[in-house]
Amino acid sequence: MAEIKVPVFSESVSEGTLLSWHKKVGDSVKRGEVLAEIETDKVVLEVTALQDGVLQSIAKQEGDTVLSEELLGVVGDAGSAPTPAAPAPTAEASAPTPAPEASTPAQAPAAERREELSPAVRKIVAEKGLNPADLPASGPRGNITKADALNAQAPAPASAPAVQAVTPAASIPSGPRTEQRVPMTRIRARIAERLKEVQNTAALLTTFNEVNMQPAMDLRKKYQDQFVAKHGVKLGFMSLFVRAATEALKAFPVVNASVDGKDIIYHGFYDIGIAVASDRGLVVPILRDTDTMSLAGIEKEIAGYAQKAKGGKLTLEDMSGGTFSITNGGTFGSMMSTPIINAPQSAILGMHNIIERPIAQNGQVVIAPMMYIALSYDHRIIDGKEAVQFLVMIKNLLEDPARMLLEL
Repeated sequence: MAEIKVPVFSESVSEGTLLSWHKKVGDSVKRGEVLAEIETDKVVLEVTALQDGVLQSIAKQEGDTVLSEELLGVVGDAGSAPTPAAPAPTAEASAPTPAPEASTPAQAPAAERREELSPAVRKIVAEKGLNPADLPASGPRGNITKADALNAQAPAPASAPAVQAVTPAASIPSGPRTEQRVPMTRIRARIAERLKEVQNTAALLTTFNEVNMQPAMDLRKKYQDQFVAKHGVKLGFMSLFVRAATEALKAFPVVNASVDGKDIIYHGFYDIGIAVASDRGLVVPILRDTDTMSLAGIEKEIAGYAQKAKGGKLTLEDMSGGTFSITNGGTFGSMMSTPIINAPQSAILGMHNIIERPIAQNGQVVIAPMMYIALSYDHRIIDGKEAVQFLVMIKNLLEDPARMLLEL
């Protein structure tokens, strides 16, 4: 027998939610196979089997809150029979059994199924006014899952007595007007909490500038094939922005600093977070020591993080720390925005869509691929002069990439 336990959480994580079981009681499992997923307020953790065998029992249901190293179930030898999960003891179980009363056949099963509901399912059932006896049960031991409750239709209200028809003052839309109430995931709730905390504590301000991306586009076009042949990854704009931001952080150390109470912490290293959209919300994996990384190294690490985010494989270590962040709303077509800093950092750089626009160049009006860039910063420690100069330096480096590559 091998116990299946919740992974050890980091110090900043106290509990999680059991998202799903990938196996049912009685299913065969292999060592290293994913059995369940647990969502914390930062990442989704996979629980894997420690040995080959059969899933003998399940101690926690989907939607249950779980603690670090808490028992989830048991994997036994292939020849042993599965052990059904024992229902939790109740106060009524220890009391004398009263004499049976006349009841409808559906009442007893409904009560039993109501006792088996997880807290998340019980909440949905109560909000939608559902009868547990009427719901499908697709769980691993015949229990009602969160998805069963969410997909169920609420019962139609009792017919009201006929009243005299009244002509409405405005037309009523025809057709279904559905609504769905879905609780926030732990990650989404944590993102909301952190962003609101930043708005409540930091003195947020945003400064803008624009960059002529033609020199960077020419550089990428000229060397793209050679770059791919040598490094096995494409040269993108993000690596150029990371390098430019790193050089600007060296020139303006306060932008790389953070606030701790009444102290300013100046960091002697450059760990830049790259905001990545995932199915479970925005995540910000960290590029460590970007001042020592090549363009190829930056592109490879970003590509690796993007794959991990897509598959929900990012770890707490991937996203911990960071002294500065970059977000690219241009990927989705954003032309301009005011990004929110990622506390306890003090600034974030926003990239946007590249649009061909007329600009004045050497006394002539020309069409150039332009990008608006934004720097949101904490005005408590970063003055407007430093913020503007920081952004201007990034603009100058991107419009003349040779200066950045030659460290001029």
